[in-house]
Amino acid sequence: MDREILSELDQFLNQVVLGTPLYKWALALFIFILFLLLRKIFTKIIVNGIKTIVSRTKTTIDDKILSMIESPLRFLFVVIGLWIVLDILRIQADIAQHIVRSLFIVLIFWIFYNGVNVFSSDIYKFAEKFGKELAREVGSFLIKSVKVFVVILAVLAVLQEWGINVTALIASLGIGGLAIALAAKDTASNLFGGLTILADKSLKIGEWVKVGSVEGIVEDLGMRTTKIRTFEKSLITVPNQYIANNPIENFSRRDVRRIKMTIGLVYNTPPDTVRNIVKEIKQMLQEHPGVAKDQTLLVFFDKFSDSSLDIFIYTFTNTANWIEYMAIKEDINLKIMDIVEKNGSSFAFPSQSIYIEKFPGKIPVN
Repeated sequence: MDREILSELDQFLNQVVLGTPLYKWALALFIFILFLLLRKIFTKIIVNGIKTIVSRTKTTIDDKILSMIESPLRFLFVVIGLWIVLDILRIQADIAQHIVRSLFIVLIFWIFYNGVNVFSSDIYKFAEKFGKELAREVGSFLIKSVKVFVVILAVLAVLQEWGINVTALIASLGIGGLAIALAAKDTASNLFGGLTILADKSLKIGEWVKVGSVEGIVEDLGMRTTKIRTFEKSLITVPNQYIANNPIENFSRRDVRRIKMTIGLVYNTPPDTVRNIVKEIKQMLQEHPGVAKDQTLLVFFDKFSDSSLDIFIYTFTNTANWIEYMAIKEDINLKIMDIVEKNGSSFAFPSQSIYIEKFPGKIPVN
């Protein structure tokens, strides 16, 4: 009975599935699961032990190196397990070798890619050489550029591993290469636009700007685009080429804000009263702590409008902060109302007077 069971089990395990005996599939699965378990053991025991050791050292370089290689090392167990599985399943030697070598190439460039993130603080320090006020933007630009460069090199290396002559491939593109170059023209323009923005120092992350019809806070300055968060909380992605070729109004770099208004008095306000109101408003603005004393200050009886006597007011607050500006403007408006009321006048509103002439006689009625 036992021999029959063993014979049936042997026949079952020797059944061929996709050209490979079933027992080899089972062995390959077992090996792969084994390496996944080894990966977990490696992470919990060895990696955590190394982390404990390096955390006690005075330098931070070992912590950074461990951060660079930790994820690739864990993935290395998957690669080795896959390598053994391919060998057990007798996958064509050339294909198996190309797959494994490609994965090793990815692992190597993965380490370099992680290195860009780990050493990002050092890149930002290097970017300070271009100016501390632009360190964040230049550093972000450099980090993204290096990452793209690493990814491109990894792709080219994998293609080379599979026997594709990258140089010949690029050279053989011919008309296709010209088409790609033309298609990439806008991308190149946006890239140089980004460099122009950084060189001109026209804007930086966190500033309130207006470019064309787009107004808001700069959230990100990338290689190809700049992201601006509007005051309606929409995120607008603007091509750098557009920014470089249009006037940029940077509200964050002004130290004052303008107050410009026209107030209208009723037409029955006497001339002396108008003179007093103009004089007192001007004096109030000159003494107001929120008004910039070194900026233009104008208060004049400007014109006779259709339904009011207009007084023109033009001055600047000593702050560019929006909330502080609104508070100063509110206080000025209330003080103007007090001045007008104190002088016995009032504000005009649009109105029309209709005069009807008397007829010389009655119209006869039939």
